[in-house]
Amino acid sequence: MDAPTTMSADNGISGGGDGWFTPRNQPTAAPGAEQQTAEGSRLAALRPVLRTRTGNSPGPSTATEGDPSDEAGAPPGTQTDGEEVTPAEEMAAPDDETQLPARPEEIHPPEQTSQTPTSTPAQPQEVPDDTPSTGLRVPVQRFSPPQGATTPLGTNAPQFPGLSPRDQPPSPDAVRIRRTMAEVAPVAEKVTSYFYALLFVRHPDLRPMFPAAMDAQRDRLLRALLTAAEHIDNAPVLVSYLQNLGRGHRKYGTRAEHYPAVGECLIGALSKYASGIWDTETEAAWVRAYTTISQVMIDAAAADELRAPAWWYAEVVSHDLRTPDVAVVTVRPDQPYPFLAGQYTSLETPWWPRIWRHYSFASAPRSDGLLSFHVKAVPAGWVSNALVHRAHPGDVIRLGPPTGSMTVDHTTDSGLLCLGGGTGIAPIKALVEDVAEHGARRSVEVFYGARTDNDLYDIDTMLRLQQSHPWLSVRAIVDRQAHLQLPDAVREFGPWHEYDAYLSGPPGMIRSGVDTLRSIGIPSERIRHDSVEEIVLAQ
Repeated sequence: MDAPTTMSADNGISGGGDGWFTPRNQPTAAPGAEQQTAEGSRLAALRPVLRTRTGNSPGPSTATEGDPSDEAGAPPGTQTDGEEVTPAEEMAAPDDETQLPARPEEIHPPEQTSQTPTSTPAQPQEVPDDTPSTGLRVPVQRFSPPQGATTPLGTNAPQFPGLSPRDQPPSPDAVRIRRTMAEVAPVAEKVTSYFYALLFVRHPDLRPMFPAAMDAQRDRLLRALLTAAEHIDNAPVLVSYLQNLGRGHRKYGTRAEHYPAVGECLIGALSKYASGIWDTETEAAWVRAYTTISQVMIDAAAADELRAPAWWYAEVVSHDLRTPDVAVVTVRPDQPYPFLAGQYTSLETPWWPRIWRHYSFASAPRSDGLLSFHVKAVPAGWVSNALVHRAHPGDVIRLGPPTGSMTVDHTTDSGLLCLGGGTGIAPIKALVEDVAEHGARRSVEVFYGARTDNDLYDIDTMLRLQQSHPWLSVRAIVDRQAHLQLPDAVREFGPWHEYDAYLSGPPGMIRSGVDTLRSIGIPSERIRHDSVEEIVLAQ
């Protein structure tokens, strides 16, 4: 999932004062940090690179700066533009934010879209015929917040102490939530339309937070909310995921008071389309789940505000076109940008305001502070095409916070088995550099997959690393030559049962790669990859 809850300002009827979804703790702003929400801020008014901010201020964060829906449905991949997605793009993620691992059978390739946004003002959301008009409201429930509505994730005693969290039977709330999900599944498109219609009709000030063209990604926010709620019992994974989402949503200008309206519209949409099973207990379960989810995100954002900006400006300093559709883009952030090898970030260009996409860092942290990304331009890829074909040195982009859990565990000396497909080689290269910098002579086996020889755009770099480090082995797997998919090629080597596995590439490669690695004896807990498109949280 890419980005859950980040919507609407409270207008007095969503519970913002003392209603159901009111956060139990209001975040404390960092000293000197004022949240600016003036509408209309754009990258056209970029401040000079390397300009120093004063105090702890995260810089101007406006309601028009990002798309809250984009953080939840997009995979942490080297890129997600409707393009080839490789793990290393929010929930996903996400990512990272510790990314929520997806079961291989639940990973699906992203749908391509040919729609291109325009620079014209955002058009009003199409409202279903039965959507309440501006003067009408979803009935506000009359009861007070259910007991325990603000109970933090993971604080309830397990039903069976002898079982691991993964093996615990579902809680009553989880059962009701999953029953609701099954009920609305056949009409998911209608639920999505109704949810956004409620949100934009009742809270029109939220519309500028989303891109002008909603069709390609409008379901991401709702999908993320529903998926997180459905897995409310999976505290160990869900908390990390939600904390990363909360931190990542700062770049959109999201504030604590935005959450109640989203919860109200969520309840409104679900109660309408799950009316056959909707009752007081079901509603109370959803209220508890959403209140808990939003509180985790709010707390994480408040803590992050004390130590990091909401986003960074970065100037393009190098643009290396490796193939007609692949470029290595190197940027210089305006402030120190701490991250770990194997992580990724979200990126916005000045040509497509409010459209954020995720890209993996293509190197370990450098002493000069520069960051590199491998970008493949694909049809209908707004951001990827801009970065490959329009960006030049001197252009300024924006970066979200680093995120992702596909990092090296330096407390062990296990070998690393790395599978990188296409631009998914970017985070794999970063992992190799990270191992080298730590001085450990750990065996690292890299399988670099591509469709054709021309797609091995970074093979020379990988071979130079192999020459410099005797513990590194690099094997190129070209599909059209070997007639063999990258994951299957791994079977011919090994054994791998003492290795930690890392995968980065298109969703299909990740799915088949996880299956292959499990089948040859690598346990799931030693297989690392960041979430991909259409992520579903693992139980």
